[in-house]
Amino acid sequence: MLSVINAPGDAGRVAFAPAPSPTAAPNQALIDVRAFSVNRGELALLEARPAGWRPGQDIAGTVAVAAADGTGPAAGSRVVGRVEGGGWAERVAVDVGDLAVLPDAVSFTDAATLPVAGTTAIRTLRLGGDLLGRRVLITAASGAVGRFQVELAAIDGAVVTAVARKEYTEEVRASGAADVVPDTAAADGLYSLISESVGGASFNAAISKVEPGGTVVLIGTTGGQPGNLSIYDFIGHEGARVHAFLSYASGPAGPDLARLVALIAEGRLHPAVGYLDDWTSLPDALTAFAGRAFSGKAVLTIP
Repeated sequence: MLSVINAPGDAGRVAFAPAPSPTAAPNQALIDVRAFSVNRGELALLEARPAGWRPGQDIAGTVAVAAADGTGPAAGSRVVGRVEGGGWAERVAVDVGDLAVLPDAVSFTDAATLPVAGTTAIRTLRLGGDLLGRRVLITAASGAVGRFQVELAAIDGAVVTAVARKEYTEEVRASGAADVVPDTAAADGLYSLISESVGGASFNAAISKVEPGGTVVLIGTTGGQPGNLSIYDFIGHEGARVHAFLSYASGPAGPDLARLVALIAEGRLHPAVGYLDDWTSLPDALTAFAGRAFSGKAVLTIP
C-alpha cells in the first residue's frame, strides 16, 4: 500500500512511499481510508519527528476487515475514526473504540473533519456543564476547533461570543455566535466558560473575563507565547479554574464521534472545509494550512 511519510527538509514536507499493510490487533478493524484531514498539531509533529515517520490522526473510510474479537462495525461499514499516527495512508488499523459508523447522509469529507477537532470541541464544552442560557467565549473561532465549538455551544443553548478576525465575522456569526470580537480583551462582561487556544495576551485577558466559579479551558498556544498567571489575577474571579485539555488523553473517541455524525446527519452541525483535494496535493495543502490561507479544515481524499 501507499503511505505518506515525513520528509524533513524537503520542500513539500512529506513524501509518498510504499509501506507494509497494517496488522490488526483483536480489538482493531482494518480501514480502507477514503478521506483524511490535517490538524495544526500535525504541522509541529512533522517538524519534530524523524524522516520516515508516518503522520495522520483523522480518517474516514470503509471497514475492510472487521475486528477479530467480534466487536465494532462489520466489514463494508462506512466509518470515521481517530488514530495516533499512520492515518495518511491507503489502509490503517483502528481500535474499535475510536470508530463510529457513518449514516448514509454523512460524506467521508465531512466525517474526516471530526476526530480531533470535533471531539476536542464537544469535550471542552462539556467541561462547562449545562450551557443553556450561559455565556461562552471561544477564541480562535474561525479555526477548525473553534467553528465546532461555536456551533455546538449554540446548539446547547449558550450565548456565544467568538474571537475572530474581521474577515471571518459573518462566517462565525452564521455558525451561531451572538457576537464577534477582534480579541479576547474586547469581549464584554464575564463568561461561564472560556475556550482559550491562543496564549500570551489572549490567555491573560481570558482570566480577566471568567466569572467567579467559571472555567477557562486551555487547548493550545497558537500565538506562540505563554500566558502569565498569579493568584492575584483571580480577585473578582474567585473560584474560577483553569483546565488543561490534551486530546490524546481524553479517552476513546467513538461515542463522541457517533454524536457528532448524528448532528451532521440531522443538519444541525456543519463542518467547515476550507481546502479539499486529492491526497496527491497534500504538500500544497500543508503549505496553505501553515500560512493560514483558509479557515476550517483541510481534507484530502484517496480515490
